[in-house]
Amino acid sequence: MHETFDSDGLRLASHLARPPGFARVPGLVLSHGFPTGPRGGDSSASTYPELAERLARETGWAVLTFNFRGTGASEGDFSLDGWLSDLNHALTLMSERSDVGGVWLAGSSTGGSLSIILAAEDERVRGVATLAAPASFSDWALHPDRLLADSRALGIIRHADFPPDPAAWGRRFAELSPLEAATRIAPRPLLLIHGEGDEVVPIADARALYEAGFGNADLRTVAGAGHRLRHDPRAIATLIGWLTRQSP
Repeated sequence: MHETFDSDGLRLASHLARPPGFARVPGLVLSHGFPTGPRGGDSSASTYPELAERLARETGWAVLTFNFRGTGASEGDFSLDGWLSDLNHALTLMSERSDVGGVWLAGSSTGGSLSIILAAEDERVRGVATLAAPASFSDWALHPDRLLADSRALGIIRHADFPPDPAAWGRRFAELSPLEAATRIAPRPLLLIHGEGDEVVPIADARALYEAGFGNADLRTVAGAGHRLRHDPRAIATLIGWLTRQSP
């Protein structure tokens, strides 16, 4: 079911997949990563509604996926704080549904890292699963001007006057730490799925997040897999298995 929801006055494109019937079911917020490829931000999360439908069908959960601001049909411009706010609004939307009992987060790459950060701050999150999540945004923090130019080229920063303070926009990549946040999720579960051949985010990031998880984390590596785990059936099977083992 294609919908929109409000995040800080912006309309974000979303898709809610739900199993048939009227039973109260667990909820999952599924988020995408930073866009790549020739279509850039326009194609971000284009396959996620299909994944949401599969997860809902195979787990019996309600699954909400959406486009972060600046991507797809969502309004706005990319910033790390903005994306974190979008994820928080999606969490609130699912938490307030009368047909949802408990909300988990799952995210790819940047979406996974932001899911860890939000879970550390918000006890409404019952658990987190990530696909190829970086442990830090330090590479972006080293070259914020380059990232800003790339973001404009990808079409995820659409307005010439954004960001109003480029220096502050860039500082957030150093200030927000998935690695530190991972130490504050326990005793809630944290699943880290990572490709052994990831060419974008080193597998060392997953191991660092796992060690930061203080025993509540579960690291699953996928032999020969690269960064785009969304399209690897082994990674998705691992995610489905983990979801079915969670206690509503």
